[in-house]
Amino acid sequence: MSKATIRPFLIAKDEKGQFRITIRSTRYNSQNYPLVTSSLQPETFKSATAARGHAKQQFGAQVGQFANA
Repeated sequence: MSKATIRPFLIAKDEKGQFRITIRSTRYNSQNYPLVTSSLQPETFKSATAARGHAKQQFGAQVGQFANA
């Protein structure tokens, strides 16, 4: 099994062309299998940079914690 870590902040463009942030958390069950929970945030942004700045300010995100879709 791969031990690849999932980045906690996903920034993706929706069908309207707006960018949205999904917050992901990973926990492990008793067999050390990763269980990922995702929560799509209601805010929309005009650019990925604006979304990244919001995540840093509101959620304490740091460089290297972002994934793009």
